[in-house]
Amino acid sequence: MPMMENNLENNGGQHETDEPPYKGALRIGVAALIVLAAIAAACTVMVPAGQAEVITLFGNPTRVITEPGLAWKLPAPIESAIPIDLRLLTTSTGLQDVGTRDGLRVLVQAYVAWQVPTDPQGIRQFLRSVRNQPDEAARQLRSFVNADLHVTSSNFDLADLVNVDPQKVRLNAFEDQLRAQVAPRMLQVYGIAIRQIGIERMTLPDETLAATVARMRAERETVAAQRTAEGLEKAAAIRADAEKEAREVVAEASEKAAHTEADAQQAAARVYQHAYQSDPNLYETLRSLDTINQVVGHSTNIIMRTDAAPFRVLVDGPPGVGNNAPKLAAAPSAPSTTAKPADTAKKPAPAKTTSPQDSASASKDVTAAKAAGRP
Repeated sequence: MPMMENNLENNGGQHETDEPPYKGALRIGVAALIVLAAIAAACTVMVPAGQAEVITLFGNPTRVITEPGLAWKLPAPIESAIPIDLRLLTTSTGLQDVGTRDGLRVLVQAYVAWQVPTDPQGIRQFLRSVRNQPDEAARQLRSFVNADLHVTSSNFDLADLVNVDPQKVRLNAFEDQLRAQVAPRMLQVYGIAIRQIGIERMTLPDETLAATVARMRAERETVAAQRTAEGLEKAAAIRADAEKEAREVVAEASEKAAHTEADAQQAAARVYQHAYQSDPNLYETLRSLDTINQVVGHSTNIIMRTDAAPFRVLVDGPPGVGNNAPKLAAAPSAPSTTAKPADTAKKPAPAKTTSPQDSASASKDVTAAKAAGRP
């Protein structure tokens, strides 16, 4: 056994001494490369897009790297790299019961779009204030926005936030004023840049909803009453103008009718005059017959002298006729042929009278005939 051990040791020693010398150098080179790679990995830091790296020297921030790519630092624990998210983040406040300037309540929910600014000062401020915790930054941001919602809403009426007329809605002014109050303080205290603040949701409590509906109804009733009054005023003006025009038209028509009637009467008088001048006896006879035709009807009962106008022509005949005059003169005075017995004459039927114009014309004609000296 001792002899075998000695032989093995001799063989092993011989094998090691027989190994080529370049293999040892290769192993040393590979180990050196591994050590160098480890040192390089510890001294480099990768900065991705949308992120910044804060280099700390024994925990104290010394520099901020915002450009994407590779950056160098001392190996830990001398220097360390803290990643800061620079992407745009959002948060919501939830429904907040706030009061308006006109004393009404409204439920408002706002959203906020924010991010850590890219300048080194803002990044350091964010790291010191919230310890690089986005959730804590969002919580602080919501508390600030909730407080400023009460202040901002007190500068606006409910009609500026909720209105059926788009021209009267001032949500943009509300959002701008809210952002102007929140953004400077968040940047100064927490290193947070506010990119946008908007109203995400808005609703009304029950009592405010009832008051709003009542006010809208009152406004509509006021508008309706105003429109009705305007309509009545215009209708009265139109009616007055129409009545005025009607009176003017009637007056013009009456004046034209009066002129026309006067012209007609003058023309008739000229015709009568011409007829009378042509044959006075025939004119008187025809006029008397026309008057009898207008005065006496089928149911007319008249008791009067036969020698009275215009019935005298029935007894005497046409004036100037010689053969009829003696006979009519010799005839005794007798009652009218249309007369009835005495008992009937006691109850005469209503006579059919002529119009005043025709009677006046007949009277004028008789008067003219008498003035002319006719028998």
